[in-house]
Amino acid sequence: MARGGAKGRVLAGVLALACASVAGCERKGGAAGESPLLYCSVDTEFAREVLAEYERRTGVKVRVIFDTEAAKTTGLVQRILDEEGQTGADLFWSNEIFNTILLSRRGRLAAYVSPAAADIPEAYKCAAGTWTAFGMRARVVAFDSAVTPRASLPTTWEAYAAPEWASKLAIANPLFGTTRGHVAAAFALWGEDRGRAYLERLRAGGAAVLDSNSATVRAVLSGNRVIAFTDTDDVIVARKQRPTLDMIYPDLGDGGTVLIPNSVAIVRGGAHRREAESLYDFLVSADVERMLARSDSRNIPVRSALCEELGVTAPPASKLTFARVADALEASAQAAREILLK
Repeated sequence: MARGGAKGRVLAGVLALACASVAGCERKGGAAGESPLLYCSVDTEFAREVLAEYERRTGVKVRVIFDTEAAKTTGLVQRILDEEGQTGADLFWSNEIFNTILLSRRGRLAAYVSPAAADIPEAYKCAAGTWTAFGMRARVVAFDSAVTPRASLPTTWEAYAAPEWASKLAIANPLFGTTRGHVAAAFALWGEDRGRAYLERLRAGGAAVLDSNSATVRAVLSGNRVIAFTDTDDVIVARKQRPTLDMIYPDLGDGGTVLIPNSVAIVRGGAHRREAESLYDFLVSADVERMLARSDSRNIPVRSALCEELGVTAPPASKLTFARVADALEASAQAAREILLK
């Protein structure tokens, strides 16, 4: 999760160049004072940089409600569900995709086809028009190369359930955020029985369940744990404290790791539809995806042309569809409650 400091200077430089593809949002936005309400699970410091630039261009003030790191995404998802029939959020900007899909299935999202997303591949857009995905992070194993040689680490996610690795592992609460999606992806690919057996082995081996992805990385930095299941951005940020911190991309079992994108959606029943569409256009634009790739979070663009432009090479990715992972969310979360959190 992105942090402040040097990142802010990078964002300012990138955003100063980002004009052409989001010009439409300046034409569509309402008058100053018509403030859309955004629910956002992206890191606060980073999101505020992005939104401040949007406000500067359009004159439209964005009201924002953020989630806590420990309850990333899930708390806001429940709030959107609870607000059905009420006037709540206009827009949802999530740091993951799977819960956004669940909101769409529950009928809480409105269709909108953004012209700014025309060059985003169809795999990253809902066929019904209720969400768009962009700017991906990868699930990784973090380790300190001064302590643990890279060559000694297993190259598959499943191998980390062995006692010699589970006893050294920190993992974030699997009911929230990208860790929830990661566990669901394992269940989707392996099946529920094999997925539950994996969690049982992690628990029996002594894996530590912590509040957040960043907490797992801190456990490695402190020496309390040797390895952590986390996201790429947490490792990149922590390298400022420990240059020897490194990461690998284990194979889920079908040729690659889990890549989890940001997603944005318009919430059904919001009071500021026009402003919501304007902000949506900005967030899914190539300029914002370029900014994400150049920031400390090093998000991987979903636009191949941007990857080529920026010299970004994506790690091998699991072939699972986002929908298949979303299908497994309920069963995997229930298993995590019963096994890892009891």
